[in-house]
Amino acid sequence: MKLNKNLVFFTGGGTAGHIYPGLAVADELKTFAASNNLDIKICWIGCSKGMDKKIVETSIGPDSKPTADKFYGIPSGKLRRYFSLKNFSDLFRIMGGFFSAYHILRREKPAVLFSKGGFVSVPPCLAAHLLHIPVFTHECDFTLGLANRLNFKSADCMFVSYEETKNRLGAADQKRVIVTGNPVRPVFYKTDSAKGRDFLGIAPGTSNGDFVKPVLLVLGGSSGARQINELVFDNIDFLCEHFTVVHQTGLLNADDNRSALLVEKYGESYKPYNFIYKEMPDVVAAADVILSRAGANSIWEAAVLQKPMVLVPLCGNGTRGDQVDNAEFFKSKGAAEVLVGADADSEHLKAALTNMLDETKRASYKDALRILTGGEPPAKKIASILFEKINGEKGESEK
Repeated sequence: MKLNKNLVFFTGGGTAGHIYPGLAVADELKTFAASNNLDIKICWIGCSKGMDKKIVETSIGPDSKPTADKFYGIPSGKLRRYFSLKNFSDLFRIMGGFFSAYHILRREKPAVLFSKGGFVSVPPCLAAHLLHIPVFTHECDFTLGLANRLNFKSADCMFVSYEETKNRLGAADQKRVIVTGNPVRPVFYKTDSAKGRDFLGIAPGTSNGDFVKPVLLVLGGSSGARQINELVFDNIDFLCEHFTVVHQTGLLNADDNRSALLVEKYGESYKPYNFIYKEMPDVVAAADVILSRAGANSIWEAAVLQKPMVLVPLCGNGTRGDQVDNAEFFKSKGAAEVLVGADADSEHLKAALTNMLDETKRASYKDALRILTGGEPPAKKIASILFEKINGEKGESEK
């Protein structure tokens, strides 16, 4: 089948964590192409329901143009490892997603399909493989998710964030794996902490130009994390005494009445937000310490900005433990403190954050993060490999 070297498809979705890293790669790929006088069109296959379409279509690249030229929505069913009656109905959605993706890819004939994972990505990867379209996929977590375990069977190559992830695979599989790190949007490499301070309304101190108190940024994802929110509320006196607390409560777990009362009591020491979107890179740059879940994107976005972290990973029923693995890796490198399971309580939170009040200790975390994120940015590294593949397939695609 004749492939179109000017067309690249991306897939992934279900959560923002399966979309933003892919968009980062797409932005870098378009930059590579432009510098080589090649006009590449980016198309995205995502879930026909949910947030996928909105996130992809509103993403603007470094060239101030939309990252993706077109979004294709397909039916999507969730891949569950436990018994549920929804598994039966979702099986038909997965089949529908496969035939939709097969039809789209057969008609458009892209040079490459890049997958960022998530349950919606499995049918497009299988369809591309059957159509002899090169497939690349990326796993952001320390351990492979079910979707990427399946996608790896169809992939020419899988990118992973950690060397340890590669080492867990068999010798034959390791030949198709490249360690890159986790792609982070280009905007996180061009942040302005002053803009972040202006957005937050935080004035610099009078002695050395730094904040009067360190800024603690609390993140639980776009929906929020009830566990982290309750930890903040239970320890609000301690937190506001020692930090300026910037608290993203989340869209689903927000309590505006409670937040208003806390602002009235603590004034400029407590700054709640339901959700911060376009300003988030500059806000992270303005923070001194981050209290967060341990999703791959949140960790790596903080890491590239060398922000000391106190991580409260999601654990227990309903999760495969990927956040715990992510958090423990960063802890093992001296780059974060971790509160997991029974240790995610007030006593351990205060101890971890008291440790972060010491500027010398914060500097040691920053040094560890600088080592972990040094070198070529992951999105750029992946984009260069994809671009080489497109150029390598040029002769065949023009037959």
